[in-house]
Amino acid sequence: MQTILVVGAGKTSVYLVDYLLTHAQRSGWKVIVADNSLEAINDKTNNHPAAEAQVLDITDDKKRAALVAKSDIVVSLLPPALHILLANDCLKHKKHLITSSYVSPEMKELGAQVKQAGLMFMCEMGLDPGIDHMTANHILHGIQKVAGAITSFKSFTGGLVSSESDTNPWHYKFSWNPRNVVLAGRDGAKYLSNGKIVDVPYEEVFAHPKRGAKIDGVGPLVYYPNRDSLTYMELYDLPDVKTFLRATYRYQDFIKGWNVLVQLGLTDPDDKVKDSTYAAWVRTKNGFDDKKPLIKQVADKMGLPADDTHITMVEWLGIFDDEPIKPKKNNSADILLDVLLRKWVLKPDDKDLVVMRHELEYIHKSNKKTTLVSTMALKGVNAKYSAMAKTVGLPMAILTRLVLNKKIKPPLGVCIPNMPSVYRPVLAELSEHGIVFKEEID
Repeated sequence: MQTILVVGAGKTSVYLVDYLLTHAQRSGWKVIVADNSLEAINDKTNNHPAAEAQVLDITDDKKRAALVAKSDIVVSLLPPALHILLANDCLKHKKHLITSSYVSPEMKELGAQVKQAGLMFMCEMGLDPGIDHMTANHILHGIQKVAGAITSFKSFTGGLVSSESDTNPWHYKFSWNPRNVVLAGRDGAKYLSNGKIVDVPYEEVFAHPKRGAKIDGVGPLVYYPNRDSLTYMELYDLPDVKTFLRATYRYQDFIKGWNVLVQLGLTDPDDKVKDSTYAAWVRTKNGFDDKKPLIKQVADKMGLPADDTHITMVEWLGIFDDEPIKPKKNNSADILLDVLLRKWVLKPDDKDLVVMRHELEYIHKSNKKTTLVSTMALKGVNAKYSAMAKTVGLPMAILTRLVLNKKIKPPLGVCIPNMPSVYRPVLAELSEHGIVFKEEID
């Protein structure tokens, strides 16, 4: 019997666990689901006979290593900074590892050892990063057969709330790791535009949202640049590209409202907050006068009228109120996160929406300039069976099955899914689950 260890039973694990348990009996698998919450594990496994629950403190080195040692493959849905704990165990006990997170510097350093051990550490195997790499490379490798040069590549992804569940002024609800939303853009962004490198500091990432393309059935979208796009140019093999951008979609009011929070310093994870109320926190962070209306001072700082939509969006969060900070947190990011967890919650019947779009320009071998657009929009069933959980979890689950059933030869080293041997079978199966891209060529 083969054993799969899934570490993390949070929001995005439900489709992953469902898929593995569905295939478990016919494939002869045992699926161990480990998390620090037994309730979360039971919610995902539902007493399935092939499932085993393991309550795990991820910092318990002995128990964590023992679980890895008795597994054939490990799938991690931990917060990004914690993958390295499992990675070291997997290297020691010679187990393949799959994660949905970006390749961290610590993970990258293990590359030579992982390859030498004959192991696959497949990172960025979720939605974005993940499905974006697979679909982009599938398109690019096809175009490269007929193109003289690919001159522009833009890729956009948005985890949004569907219109029927859009019930707050931010037009947003959490469908994935909330802390990642609060810390988005902290390292700034970098991309290539018309042959020039554009380097955007954190303070500017949300300051100048750009209008996205119109997508059928989806409200007006804007986007902001996502991380360092340049690191993927070599991985995508685009020597002639003049524009290369990876970006995140949001509805248009969100980014301007979020920019207010950034400019007020309320997303900072490294400061020390000693204030007892929300209003005092905002005042202290910005040196505001406690004898003047707070909303007016915020508006003045942003150069906006006090009744501006994006100021009233921030007011709606309740952070201008003289209410005690609860529970007591000691940095701005944690205080804001706690507020947003109450305000941006997906109700049980709410539906989320995932949108992904690639826009490419290339010169055909006949010298004709051609544009290709590939778009996917997927709506969730409800808060538990969300589109985000489906698009993050299924790619990892499918790759797990392909490796264990020897349908593919695992690529060795620390890698991302940009190789045909991985993306072709995974994308083919994702289409059977309704994750389908529509292409238009002009």
